[in-house]
Amino acid sequence: MPTVADVLWKMLADAGVRRCYGIVGDALNPAIDALRRAGDIEFVHVRHEEWGVFAAVAEAKMSGRPVAVCGTAGPGVSHLINGLLDARKEGAPVIAIAGDVETAIMDTDGLEELNPYTFFSVASLYTGRLVDPQQLRPIVTSAITTALTELGPTVISLPGDVAAADAPDVPTHIALPSTTTGPAPDKDIAQLADIINAAKTVAIFGGEGCQNAREQVRALSDILNAPVGYSFKGKQWLEYDNPHAVGMTGLLGYGGCWEAVNHADVLLMLGTDFPFPQFLPHSGVKVVQVDRDGRRLGRRVPLEHGLVGDVGATLDRLLPQLSPKTDDAFLRKCLKKTEEFDKQLQHYVERGPALKQIRPEYLTATLDRLAPEEAVFTVDTGTACIWAAHYLHLGPKRHLFGSLTWASMASASPNAFGAKMAFPDRAAIALCGDGGFTMLGLGDLLTEVQHKAEIVHVILNNGKLDFVWIEMQEAGLQPWGVDFQNPDFAKVGEALGAKGIRIERPADLEQGLKEALNHRGGPVVVDVVVDPYALALPAHTPAATVKGFTLSVAKQALSGHLGDVVKEATHNARLL
Repeated sequence: MPTVADVLWKMLADAGVRRCYGIVGDALNPAIDALRRAGDIEFVHVRHEEWGVFAAVAEAKMSGRPVAVCGTAGPGVSHLINGLLDARKEGAPVIAIAGDVETAIMDTDGLEELNPYTFFSVASLYTGRLVDPQQLRPIVTSAITTALTELGPTVISLPGDVAAADAPDVPTHIALPSTTTGPAPDKDIAQLADIINAAKTVAIFGGEGCQNAREQVRALSDILNAPVGYSFKGKQWLEYDNPHAVGMTGLLGYGGCWEAVNHADVLLMLGTDFPFPQFLPHSGVKVVQVDRDGRRLGRRVPLEHGLVGDVGATLDRLLPQLSPKTDDAFLRKCLKKTEEFDKQLQHYVERGPALKQIRPEYLTATLDRLAPEEAVFTVDTGTACIWAAHYLHLGPKRHLFGSLTWASMASASPNAFGAKMAFPDRAAIALCGDGGFTMLGLGDLLTEVQHKAEIVHVILNNGKLDFVWIEMQEAGLQPWGVDFQNPDFAKVGEALGAKGIRIERPADLEQGLKEALNHRGGPVVVDVVVDPYALALPAHTPAATVKGFTLSVAKQALSGHLGDVVKEATHNARLL
């Protein structure tokens, strides 16, 4: 007779789960034994549960299929939480099988006992504690349907004695619902058309919600002569092959985007919950937001009008109601800003081969040029995001993924593994910070070696938490507590069974990256020693940021770090 765990894995497999990431142990052993018997879900034994969840988030988000993760009771379960928070923020259907103490000792403060409801409440969209076999069908069904319809993580807390118990003879088929969202109501669309038709200039700022609305956004831009800016999540859908693209705003900003969104008569925010309101207009611009999730409307800036609906479906109904705008002066002004900033971005790329140290701009631009057209890039939180935003060209077959809403460190390496599992035939390239790679990437490099996963890790080795270093200067603080000593990552990678390449001179960069991208049979660690003083400044720098940098420089000079100040200035003369 099948056990509860047997039926659990069958229901998950029937719902589309093809892989489970985790670590086995005590409370989870009966469930893992059932997984072994099932044979239709691959088990990826990771070295750290958090790494496994980050891999699952990327696989689930990029494939559109639910992915399972697991951890045993107590400490194993607690290691899942940061990744599950990332899954919630990124909208990834990840289903966690959380080992639980035996039912007989629940609520006795037993070894490794925790309350799954309170512990997972900040991350999980649904948490079910399966303490009776009769709960099997409703709890597993709820976990699966919630993960797929609400797009986020759910948790099934499973005691070992229940997992090993006989399963009830009940139907286990799950009717998986469609998750297609329709357009906003017609009256709201008509009101939006009136706002747009009455305006002289319109700007578009799009996000992840434009993934399936690229053609409609292009058509909207054409009819309105509107510049198109985008968030980091929107870049891969709205930038390529778009003559009206004006880049990004915010801390990663480049091009004429800030000019567009802050100086238009009307700003259309399409499918974006951009989390940096200081870079958005709060007065003088009529802001309209379209999003499938009504909770996002107006929480960043005051709105003239808000619409709940799918961006593509809403624009399909809006476009016939619009009057064309023939004046393109505003668009040309924003495009000119974009061209001017692009020239500035290319300065350290063009000079890169002649410099003594490797500039991260030169590294990322060279990687972009050499990488395959169908590559998947993953990025660590920090300056890796800045360089990727500025220098990676994405497109219909080339994508980017990261912890872009939760902004956790150390996600690039596991994200790349998950992307590789989702798309085995595509190149997976992780642009890693040295802090992030040493936090999670090194341990589970062994997992990648074991699976012969062809992942290229490009390590930005500057010996510090670079983004925090910049943040401290922006806040007027003297950078402190951000530096560390790194090993030779190439040698460490070789010791763990990966291919190791260390690049210290600009002259060796292109050949080293080519060697890494052409390697087969397992992961590669490319240790690139980059200029530690390289700065990244957005196209629009708020006055408070300029003031903070000035104050920080003064503090560093007065505390005996004038040499660092001079090096930072001379290494970034073109930017400053």
